[in-house]
Amino acid sequence: MSLKVLVIGSGPIMIGQAAEFDYSGTQGCLALKEEGCEVVLVNNNPATIMTDYDIADIVYSEPLTVESIAGVIERERPDALLAGLGGQTALNLAVELEKEGVLAKYNVELLGTSVHSIQQGEDRELFRSLMNELDQPVPESEVITTLEQAKAFASLVGYPIISRPAYTLGGRGGGIVHSEEELIELIPTGLKASPIHQVIVEKSIAGFKEIEYEIMRDKNGTCISVCNMENFDPVGVHTGDSIVVAPSQTLTDVEYQMLRTAAFTIVSALEVIGGCNVQLALDPSSQQYYVIEVNPRVSRSSALASKATGYPIAKIATKIALGYNLDELKNPLTQNTYASFEPALDYVVVKFPRWPFDKFSETDRALGTKMRATGEVMAIDRTLEGAFQKAIQSLDTKIPVIQEEWHHLKKPTDLRYFAILQLLHQGETLDSIHRVTKIDLFFLQVLKNLVDIEKQLAAQTLSEPLLKRAKTAGFPDQKIAEIHNVSEEEISEKREAYGIQRAFKIVDTCAAEFEAATNYVYSTFAGNNEIEPLKAARKALIIGSGPIRIGQGVEFDYSAVKAIQSLQQQGWTTIMVNNNPETVSTDYETADRLYFEPIQKEVISSIVHYENVDLVFTQFGGQTAINMAADLEDMGIPLAGVSTEVLDALEDRDKFYEALKGLDIPHVTGTTCHTKIEALEAAESYTFPLLCRPSYVIGGQGMMIIENKQELEHALNETDERHYPIVLDSFMEGMEAEVDLVADGHDIFLPEVMEHIEPGGVHSGDSLAVFPSRISPAIKDKITDYSRRISSHFHYKGIMNIQFLIDKGTVYVLEVNPRASRTVPIVSKVADVPMIDLAVKALIQDNPFPLGHLEMPSFEHVAVKYPVFSSYAMTEIDHKLGPNMKSTGEGMCLGRTVEEALRKVFSHLPHFYQDRNSCFIEMDDPDVDHSSDISFEDWLTLDESGLYVNDQKTEEARRRRIQAVKNGVFVISEWKTYKAYLQSLECEQVIPLPLPKKIDEGVRSL
Repeated sequence: MSLKVLVIGSGPIMIGQAAEFDYSGTQGCLALKEEGCEVVLVNNNPATIMTDYDIADIVYSEPLTVESIAGVIERERPDALLAGLGGQTALNLAVELEKEGVLAKYNVELLGTSVHSIQQGEDRELFRSLMNELDQPVPESEVITTLEQAKAFASLVGYPIISRPAYTLGGRGGGIVHSEEELIELIPTGLKASPIHQVIVEKSIAGFKEIEYEIMRDKNGTCISVCNMENFDPVGVHTGDSIVVAPSQTLTDVEYQMLRTAAFTIVSALEVIGGCNVQLALDPSSQQYYVIEVNPRVSRSSALASKATGYPIAKIATKIALGYNLDELKNPLTQNTYASFEPALDYVVVKFPRWPFDKFSETDRALGTKMRATGEVMAIDRTLEGAFQKAIQSLDTKIPVIQEEWHHLKKPTDLRYFAILQLLHQGETLDSIHRVTKIDLFFLQVLKNLVDIEKQLAAQTLSEPLLKRAKTAGFPDQKIAEIHNVSEEEISEKREAYGIQRAFKIVDTCAAEFEAATNYVYSTFAGNNEIEPLKAARKALIIGSGPIRIGQGVEFDYSAVKAIQSLQQQGWTTIMVNNNPETVSTDYETADRLYFEPIQKEVISSIVHYENVDLVFTQFGGQTAINMAADLEDMGIPLAGVSTEVLDALEDRDKFYEALKGLDIPHVTGTTCHTKIEALEAAESYTFPLLCRPSYVIGGQGMMIIENKQELEHALNETDERHYPIVLDSFMEGMEAEVDLVADGHDIFLPEVMEHIEPGGVHSGDSLAVFPSRISPAIKDKITDYSRRISSHFHYKGIMNIQFLIDKGTVYVLEVNPRASRTVPIVSKVADVPMIDLAVKALIQDNPFPLGHLEMPSFEHVAVKYPVFSSYAMTEIDHKLGPNMKSTGEGMCLGRTVEEALRKVFSHLPHFYQDRNSCFIEMDDPDVDHSSDISFEDWLTLDESGLYVNDQKTEEARRRRIQAVKNGVFVISEWKTYKAYLQSLECEQVIPLPLPKKIDEGVRSL
């Protein structure tokens, strides 16, 4: 098959559309190449594996707009378009490209599900009509296009009602409405969020069971259910914010078959070609069900279903889009069964969301039909108790102590699971909790089992049967040790003495009914071992980064996957440990063996010892992996790279500043404080403002700029003991820059400097950045010199990120990240340099190549990296930029000039000079062009309102920024960002520019 296929990706990570589309897109692109297709990819997310030249033949990091995609089509002239792998973004673009006549003009065939079928699934009116034709029950509803229509419907059926805008992702613009006041606030937002200005309002069925079926259908009409899933939380909580269990646990066989048949009927009527997700609600008191919605594409649930079953949904969906039938395709995991064979599970899977509320303590934690989680974890075990426990352990967060437990049950929050456990500990009954939450009694009984075991552990001597029961239920050694007030090592030794060992079992899609050639493994204490250690001369274990969260995103999956590929090329056998179902690293085809497990000392050490691993890599899994280093080193486990003593010297501010002083490298003055008293005393010797931050944090969590002593005292009073030590630094507002480099212990390779547009004090993850930088050669030389001195002083090996502040010609070192960073994929792709490959070689080779003599890259174009804020999901947060990172993802655009790259970055915003009413500008600077005299409140009601600019720090400015976000308006809160936007308007013409590419395939070796 020699088709040239254009694939549209999903763009930057945002709440409701995250790394699962990198996984699906990567699988799809590789499946196309497997069939001999030439793959042209458009995706402006630089952090992904998908946007790497190992995956696609040509990669465009262009805006995901009709105009931009049309430009790529005109230039590349593809034969076909595949949009079903790029989430709601790509699906909407396919519909628009068809509507605008672009596909017909260039004779481009849409592969897979047709535009008509997409519209029937996504357009609320068409979908409701189809369900009525099929005699499939839907909640009493009405499709509306005005607020008055919504009011009329509410008066007819009564409150609460649910609002669902058409063609949106993650429940964007929707929600549960309990009063006319809430209706008046929500409906205009929903209408604005919908590309077709359409919302369906329906009578609430909150409290029903929510069930999902992941369906695969081919052109012949053959349907299979890849996986069915049951939400722990009843209808009313978005499925992305719900704990999900697979397979369903509380359905009778009659209910299961009834809902499965309904899903098949709907998917067949829509004539879906490929994957489709069907969501249904079931009355727990009868067999009455309702169809909630259908996603005629691969989705978040597709990634979960793929990892839960081992069935590669995106790969099979792509082959089906090319014309294959299910009974013609072998399941690549088993290599024995066909893709038409429905997966069977002999284990249970739990998905648990990861929310950003730990970073945003001021936000309302309530959950509803609008998704708010940034990521998720998945756990596999033979018992549901064990799977729940593993999921919690995978979240990489502390177990919270809950106040006012019933508050979190009456109106669901992210803390509801933990509140239920606390209530059960206090003796509350299952019935009383069920009455308030409507969570099925079966699930509540599982949580009670965990509480009962914990109480037994506290009350009884640790006998062999009790320890076995606790381990089967997923209690880690650390927790058992804490209960018994002994060391973790004592529990581990007792376990060994009793012969209670972790067993490793395989995920094979067929419940061991057929022979399967699989390398996909999970651990359990409930069953016998099913695998042998890998036979290999050299084994490397790579620790992943866990769930996507603000400050640690898909960019670390990029680094982990590239490290695996590099190690494999150099003859190593690779083992991956991770628990994120959305990622390419947890694709069973990536590493030689995949362990789907919590990133914990007990788990990793057991895998290392069982597999007899030669080297463990912590540099590529973000802060999560780096934080494992000390524990693993203490256990005598061999780590690649520098010792934890060096890591501590780089992370500990006092030690680090002392080293910089000895190297004659300027740094901002600062002090590490272990108590509130120390912090107040240290502040006496500094001039405000100060930058206050905890040590060892991700994404600037807990960081704040302190303007005076009163603010410092308030901040310290709000800081509990676990946040210490904290660091107080003098705050300077110069220009920030950063570098990613590879070091071999003596020399470095530093391709170029990245320049931030926003000033110091704005977190690097929230800043626009230009690469390569426009900084003077003299400053660049100084940055390179300081970087070389630091690396050499610490004899550092591997990859490193260093951040600098430039003020009045002086270069200050801000911090060093001794690991892969957020910007490594950007540097690698724009400079066309395999940074991770170089780092791996520096880590494993005794005599690595001379880094200092590598050819420096040349740059034909300039890239601008920009942050993406999921403000629509966190509307109560003021997105005024500061040291605490708030963006959920990032995009990148290339230009022949900075202006052209910026024009692409801001292409979604209105043109200020062409339509003054589209922008509302409120800034203190008298030289700034201001918008018309219309009042702010009146401006928000205009259809054309699209950009609000306010950089002020007053309470009124904060209120207005939040109000603008709630009305679906884009907000700029920094003068430098606004200046960059105005600069972008100077560019009148943009053209599509592919990422640079020197060679055609493989991991590049230098």
